[in-house]
Order: sequence, then structure tokens, then C-alpha cells
Amino acid sequence: MVQRRRAATRSGRDLPSPVVSWGALMSRVLHIEDDPKNRLLVRKLLVADGHEVIDAADGLTGVRLALADKPDLILVDINLPGLDGYEVTLRLRTEARLLGVPIVAITAEGDRDTSLAVGCDGFVQKPIDARTFATLVRRFLVGHREQSASSPDATGDRLRAQSGRIVVHLEEKVAELSAANARLLHLDRLRTEFYRNISHELATPLTPIVGYLRMLIDEELGGVSKPQAKALRAMDDCVRRLRAILDNVIDVVGLESGRMRFFNRDYDFLDTVRRAIAGHADAFAEKKLTLLEELPRGPLPAYGDSDRLLRALGQLLDNAAKFSPDGGTVGIGVYALDEGRYGAVVADSGPGIPVSRAEQVFEPFLQLDGSPTRAHGGVGVGLAIARRVARGLGGDVRVSNGATIEGVTLRGAAFALTVAARAPAAIGEPRA
Repeated sequence: MVQRRRAATRSGRDLPSPVVSWGALMSRVLHIEDDPKNRLLVRKLLVADGHEVIDAADGLTGVRLALADKPDLILVDINLPGLDGYEVTLRLRTEARLLGVPIVAITAEGDRDTSLAVGCDGFVQKPIDARTFATLVRRFLVGHREQSASSPDATGDRLRAQSGRIVVHLEEKVAELSAANARLLHLDRLRTEFYRNISHELATPLTPIVGYLRMLIDEELGGVSKPQAKALRAMDDCVRRLRAILDNVIDVVGLESGRMRFFNRDYDFLDTVRRAIAGHADAFAEKKLTLLEELPRGPLPAYGDSDRLLRALGQLLDNAAKFSPDGGTVGIGVYALDEGRYGAVVADSGPGIPVSRAEQVFEPFLQLDGSPTRAHGGVGVGLAIARRVARGLGGDVRVSNGATIEGVTLRGAAFALTVAARAPAAIGEPRA
């Protein structure tokens, strides 16, 4: 009988104790370590022990993952790029939702007492012991915590010293960011100056080309044959497109520098819309688009920069023609609004714009499909220019999906442009 009790006791001792209750303790471990070899080793050891491991290669990523995933245990290397392990620990200890999550420092050079002083619950010296590491992690998961042997005064001194190092670190980073920001501002000024110069250099030779080409087409310099006239018309079309691109570049310079010039005078809002429509007749005909017009009886007298408004409306019509399928429909409606405002809505039968990206279409140079294989051309500045012009004329441009023009509902993008009947005073406006 005695022998059987001893055998049972020996058998109990031979069983690995964690097997009895460890199944409920398999946990998610966040490992913040910049050395990929160390990350791989820890992952192998902990995954083999049944844990899920999340890796982070730097302190900032580690903080982000800790806040997003709330792991059961955080292993942090002290010597990390950017935020070091001490700073990561101090940051995580400010989060109430991570209260109670053990943080264990793993380092070859860090200080145990400083690690515990900043909020770590344990300290593991590198290189780690592969035979005992998983068991050590289990102990921290079930509540084991190390205590610092330092007195409270010594702990306070360590915290003050670490705080001082953090301040120095932050000062260095602020200096680096300030220098980088100054460099970016300088490059931005150079870029704007480049746009301005290249616009001028391109516009100078383009002006006589446009003039002489028009004279040839009108046969002011002598008769031309039908093949020559066809070639001249093709050249004229290309020159017009080039001129439009150049005008966009000039407007972008004004857009980014905040110096887009407006020359205000009396004009007719409805007549400006009609001129914009007439200027796009060829583009609509090329794609066999049906044009719906919902126009009131005129006139609609206004005061502002009609030339800039004409180009803004042209940008909206360009966009509608571009994204409507061949044989599709484009609609434009003009409305006299309250509070001395006019509005124009340009809608199309294209695919529309995702609601989540509606505001992004007004960012200069942004293309919703920026791939080299995108189906539609352009450089992504037209809508940004249209909105800036509308705001300069006391209104705005907004986008939605779907609008009804002449009783027909178009389910593509719908751009609503508004202007004040009397625009704010602008640069270049004649003085009274």
C-alpha cells in the first residue's frame, strides 16, 4: 500500500505541471525588437509553446500595435530605434486600457533597476536561454512580477535621470524635424518658382505659334489644300490642348502660392455657362454624349471674374465628358439661389465617386486611379482649380453622386458650383 502511494507521488512529479491548467492560458504576446533574428527566435519559442506572437520592429509601431490589439504580455527590447524601450514603457503605462498588462524588458545593455523604475514588470538579459524562456513567459502571464532592490530615493533618481534623457532625445528630434521642415519648405518654394518659370518659358513661344496657326487656317497667308487644312486643324487641336495644360500649370502656381489673381467686372452668369457648353461641343460629339440642359431665362447679372468662372465650368464639363461612357449623358443645370447666389450643377452618367473619397478629388495632382494603365487622362488639377475659383468668387464646389436634370436622373458624379452674384474684391480689380 505504501509502495503504491509512493509510485503515485513519483508519477505526479514526473508530469509537467503546466499541462494540467495551461490550456486556458495560451496568450497573445507583443514582441518589440528591431533585430529580425531575435524576433524569429522568440517567435519560434513562444509559438511552439502555444502562444500567438505579434512582431514590431520599432518603438512607434510597437505602441500602435499595443493600443490596437491589447496583448496579454509585451516583450520590449531596450535598445530600439526611435523610441527606446524605456520610452515605450513609459508611454504604454499612461494607457488605462493596458493597465495590468505585464511588460518585460529584454536587453543586453539595459539596466534592471531603471527598467523596473519606468514601469517594466520584469527584466531578461540577452542572450535569452531558449530552454527556460517559455516557462519564464508563463510566470509573467500568471502574475509574477519582479521587485526593484533600489530604495524609493534611488528609484526617483533613476526616473529623473531617464526623464532628462528623454527630454534631450525629444530636443534632438524636434531639431531634426525643424530642419527637415525648413528643407521641405525651401524645396516647395523652389518647385513653385520652377512652375512659374517654366510656364513663362512655354507661354512665350506658344503665343506666336497660336497666332500664325490661326492665320494659316483662316487662309490669311494664302490658300491651303484640303489635306493641308486637315493637318492644320489637327495641329490647332493639339495646340489648344497644350495651351489648356499650360493654363492649368499657371493656375496651380496661383493655387499653391495663394496668389490666384481675380479681375472682377460685370458679366452674365448664364451667358458664361452657355459659352462653356459651346466650348465643349466637339468633346461631347466625339464620345456621342447626350447633353441635357436645364437653363432659366436670362440674363443673370453678376460681378466677378467671368474668365476664371468660364475655365472653372470648363473643368467640370471636362471631367463629366471624361468619365461618361461613350454614348452616355451629361447634364448641366443653372439656378438662381437665395442670398444673392447662382449655382450650376454638372452631372454625368459615369461610375460616380466613392463617398469616402469625395473630398480627395479636390486635392491637386490626386488621381483616384493613378496607375499608368488608368483609362482616363489628365494630371489631376482641374477640380482643385475649379473649387479655388469658386471660392474666390464667393462660392464653392461640392460633389455628390446623382442629380436630376430635365427630369432625367444621372447617377454618376454631380458637381455643384456656386458663386456670389457679387464676388469679393480681388487682386487686379479696378479701384473706384
